[in-house]
Amino acid sequence: MATDHHHTSSDESTRLYNPYQHFDVPIKAHHLYKLPTSPEYLFTEESLKKRRSWGENLSFYTGTGYLGGSLAGAAAGFFSGVGSFEYGDTAKLKVNRILNSSGHAGRSLGCKVGVVGLIYAGIESGVVAYTDRDDAWTKVVAGIGTGAVFRAARGVRAAAVAGVLGGMASGAFVVGKRVLKRYAYI
Repeated sequence: MATDHHHTSSDESTRLYNPYQHFDVPIKAHHLYKLPTSPEYLFTEESLKKRRSWGENLSFYTGTGYLGGSLAGAAAGFFSGVGSFEYGDTAKLKVNRILNSSGHAGRSLGCKVGVVGLIYAGIESGVVAYTDRDDAWTKVVAGIGTGAVFRAARGVRAAAVAGVLGGMASGAFVVGKRVLKRYAYI
């Protein structure tokens, strides 16, 4: 096995990287790449902001929403599947009922919550870009907009109620996050 060298460059913003250092290959180059040690930004204004980009927000909120919704839906589907057992069912049939119910409920709820995360990320990024600030009110406005857009097809009244509920949920998350940061050492 080739020797494992952790070289550092004279410049602290980069580190030297040899992708073949752990393999016994006849490549004599010791320093093939200089990799940055911090994120690179196209514009300097981006590096000054201490928040995720709109693309990162989009991926994060949509992905965690889908994953959380799928897990919660699968758990609810499990109990629904267990509740649908009938007298005389074989073990194979019971497992089949549980899997079918869990899969259906997990997919359904995962997609719904993932779409909510997608809408929230888009509205939050739009509000931040428009107002050029990222604070608690931005998140509450994004929650109001998300609820209203998500239920807009059911009418104005349903959209208004969902907007209020979305704003309250966003506000609760903001307050909960601040309480956790203050009192729980995470």
